[in-house]
Amino acid sequence: MFEYEYPRPAASVDIVVSRMIDGKEHILLVQRKHAPYQGSWALPGGFLDMDETLEQAALRELKEETCLDALSVCQIGTFSAVDRDPRSRVISTAFEATVDATQTPVAADDAADWQWKSLDCEIELAFDHENIIKVWKKKRPLNHDCL
Repeated sequence: MFEYEYPRPAASVDIVVSRMIDGKEHILLVQRKHAPYQGSWALPGGFLDMDETLEQAALRELKEETCLDALSVCQIGTFSAVDRDPRSRVISTAFEATVDATQTPVAADDAADWQWKSLDCEIELAFDHENIIKVWKKKRPLNHDCL
């Protein structure tokens, strides 16, 4: 196997799922089961496997952590702040996922729990997930044509 002379960053995905509840928009959050940020709330997500695309990773991670099957995913953007993950240099591509409203999340894999959090409420999130949500909120009218 070829080895690179220079260090390389890891690639990850984060997924935004929204739902209207009682007339207010909510975002799906998972409670992290493991460090870093154990016990903190975050968007579902995780690391890219070597044999999958970013879109496949987003679908897989959403399913693994919440048991939800996405109908579609649409890229929000790439987040590359040098200190966004305390474990190592990690670049994340964030996605908006559309799911069937009849599905109910189930905490699984790296997620200890889940909740629908109103966009009206402020909450401190792990990593740079507050920034991802901020960017998503600005872009979401543009994302409705994505599949």
